[in-house]
Amino acid sequence: MIVLNVNDRVHSIDVPADTPLLWVLRDTLGLTGTKYGCGSALCGACTVHVDGQALRSCTTPVAAVASRRITTIEGLSPDTRHPVQEAWLQHDVPQCGYCQSGQIMSAAALLAQNRTPSDSDIDAAMSGNICRCGTYNDIRAAIHTAARLMTVGK
Repeated sequence: MIVLNVNDRVHSIDVPADTPLLWVLRDTLGLTGTKYGCGSALCGACTVHVDGQALRSCTTPVAAVASRRITTIEGLSPDTRHPVQEAWLQHDVPQCGYCQSGQIMSAAALLAQNRTPSDSDIDAAMSGNICRCGTYNDIRAAIHTAARLMTVGK
């Protein structure tokens, strides 16, 4: 048994230790907000937080995150009102939407560490997240808005 703390709930999971975290989240726990994109940790669609850090779940063996604090898009905010989520809506960021949970999780991890990121800080933090629809300018603008929401309120 592997013990996981996902979205502040403890789960005992009976899966092979090398099972990618992504499949445990989606198939075992039913948390389907985290997406499969490439399976090689290159696109960012599978991004979750582990102890507050953005991590690609598609290549992370579940045993490597046992007993650590895992947050998925479902656990980012109980009412989907996290400043990043609100900014995403304000800027109409999603097109097809497939990459958005990974984008949002990467942006939230950035803003948890840097409340006033520059464009180059944002570009560096988001460089591992691919958007097939090319909404990068909207993503950057939304991150700046989320940073303002987090520092000065709504």
